[in-house]
Amino acid sequence: MKIPVDLLLLPQWVVPVETDGALTDYAVVVHDGEILDVLPAADAPVRYDAARTLALPGQVLIPGLVNLHCHAAMSLLRGFADDQPLMAWLHQHIWPAEKKHVSGAFVRDGTLLAAAEMLAGGITTVNDMYFFPQAAGEAFVQAGMRAALGMIVLEFPSAYAVDADDYLAKGLAMRDELKEEPLLSFTFAPHAPYTISDTTFGRISTLAEQLGLPIHTHIHETDDEIRDSIKQYGVRPLERLARLGLLGPNFIGVHAVHVNDAEIELLAQHGCHVAHCPSSNLKLASGIAPAARLGDASVNLGLGTDGAASNNRLDLFAEMRLAALLAKGVSGNATALPAAAALRAATLGGARALNLDSQIGSITPGKRADLVAVDLSAASSQPVFDPVSHLVYVAGRENVSHVWVDGKLKLDNHRLVDLGQNGLNIDDLNARAAYWRAKITA
Repeated sequence: MKIPVDLLLLPQWVVPVETDGALTDYAVVVHDGEILDVLPAADAPVRYDAARTLALPGQVLIPGLVNLHCHAAMSLLRGFADDQPLMAWLHQHIWPAEKKHVSGAFVRDGTLLAAAEMLAGGITTVNDMYFFPQAAGEAFVQAGMRAALGMIVLEFPSAYAVDADDYLAKGLAMRDELKEEPLLSFTFAPHAPYTISDTTFGRISTLAEQLGLPIHTHIHETDDEIRDSIKQYGVRPLERLARLGLLGPNFIGVHAVHVNDAEIELLAQHGCHVAHCPSSNLKLASGIAPAARLGDASVNLGLGTDGAASNNRLDLFAEMRLAALLAKGVSGNATALPAAAALRAATLGGARALNLDSQIGSITPGKRADLVAVDLSAASSQPVFDPVSHLVYVAGRENVSHVWVDGKLKLDNHRLVDLGQNGLNIDDLNARAAYWRAKITA
């Protein structure tokens, strides 16, 4: 007797990620939002009775992409202050604009805009760090997108909170309010060592250990950051955090551009993770992170877009390709960060950093059905010798045809679905973006 299931997917290739290479002519079975089975396509109709069967000729099915570092609401500041170095960009442009305009409404609208962009490009999970995280969480729930919400912490006041204690209190209250949402998880998100005191870092370390949550922070992004740390604390930022007890398997260091061999070893010894953001690092002239050396040291690597204000795209296909090419160019080794490793960083690596690898990040029975179909049938993609290589070096987000989050269809033949009152209405999003552009430029 056949087993009734919700969905049977029949792509030309399946890339599980946890195992090397691609499976040809395999089926993926989905039921109740879970990957139930991965088996030869010829066997699937014999074993399963699917309510819906979707053939995907010329397409490759991959796990949903995981954006390991983003400031989603900053999509409303896309292109606002381009071609500026990091500190001038922050102090003279971004922080003044945020002080004047950021609110719950700003964050909700910007996050919805970002969610639409990410889902259409195959990103099903995002690790977000920004003000008013409850508004962001509500937007991600509305969009039907998986998100890790950062409990942002700073020492200085903003429209969101007045001091570090207030940031932490509001973040923890947000977590209590939203913790039953199945698509949401949480991190502590102290902004950076140069904006956080030792006392606050100590509190965060204790809370993170008590609650079993990751710590997500910018680290070693610029040379200036390191020089200032040595001047103020007598040590480089990473060594300071090590002395404060923050390094461990729950630590996600964002950027890690300027790390030496000893610091790479320190990250590896403590089981830390790095969110590699190559486009943002280049655009702000921060430098090029040593991704190949981090990988060689077995530091878990994920990929992030950063915010649209410093990228200006929330596009993990672009980040995969750029990360792989930069690793080769910087190391002088054409085998550095091969396509399979870049894809793993964009999927399972990010999931592992967020403690979500038991749920997402690979096409494995028992995991949630966060899935992406990528169309390689166009003439510009021919011939296909290796679909994994094509995913990184040939395909772009425009090739994403279908997206499922937790088994729910979010993108159908290149078009976002669920566009009702509680979904993503593109005309409405465009109108909101135009409103904020006029408000900011005024």
